Amino acid sequence: MIPIAHFFAVTFYLGASAIAALPFARRVKAPVSGVVVALLLGIGAHATALAGLTRQAGAASLTGLGPGLSFAGLVLALSLVVVESLAREVSLTLVAAPVAALVTVAGNLAGMQPFLDPQGARAVWLTMHIVLSFIGIAAYATAASAGTMYLVARRELKSARFGAIFRFFPPLDTLDRVNHLASIAGFLGLTLGLALAAAYSFEYRALVLPQIIWGLGAWVGVSAVALGRMLRGWQARRAALMSALTFASVVALYVVFRMASLNRGQFL
Repeated sequence: MIPIAHFFAVTFYLGASAIAALPFARRVKAPVSGVVVALLLGIGAHATALAGLTRQAGAASLTGLGPGLSFAGLVLALSLVVVESLAREVSLTLVAAPVAALVTVAGNLAGMQPFLDPQGARAVWLTMHIVLSFIGIAAYATAASAGTMYLVARRELKSARFGAIFRFFPPLDTLDRVNHLASIAGFLGLTLGLALAAAYSFEYRALVLPQIIWGLGAWVGVSAVALGRMLRGWQARRAALMSALTFASVVALYVVFRMASLNRGQFL
């Protein structure tokens, strides 16, 4: 049941991206309702898969590499539904929905096996850290996607080409607002997730250096964007550029640590 539910989730995510691309093929209004429905169907299938995994593995179901990646895909899809529903746009789905599908597929290829056996409060504690951290990462990814789209649309505007990208991308103000709010959400999620991780490491003497370095790197990146806007008054272009560059660096750092890791069962 779990692989089948994941298959339907990936199919609906890719379907949402295809629906979002319709305005590029012909002159139609942004199909917000169709994209949201497709995403919701994918989220329903995805949640069913992870619920089945939880029934099998207990409270520690998200502690493995595969389950962690799958959950990351689910959270990214949830953030997409919220953003697209509020903004009444679908362009972000073109970028983020395929990413959610790719991460979900990667999780299934890695194997849906938890790293820890169910261990009561310890498993719940670790799972809460994972949930909050992935919420923060998904919000960070949303900020980076909106920032990248802002830079592309701004370049189109300055060049006065006004092609398909400019016509069907959300207004610059909307992309800037999504970037701003998502960076704040990412900062809050990662701050809470890292606080739980630090307390967990202290309590159970479970210190893993690559995890600490990567987690702090992600937190520093999203904090720089969120606090740079709130405290230093960064303008839209600078915030968009920093979002895209720092998130790309966080992803690259994860790939390096993942390739060097000897422990294949953990997310990092």
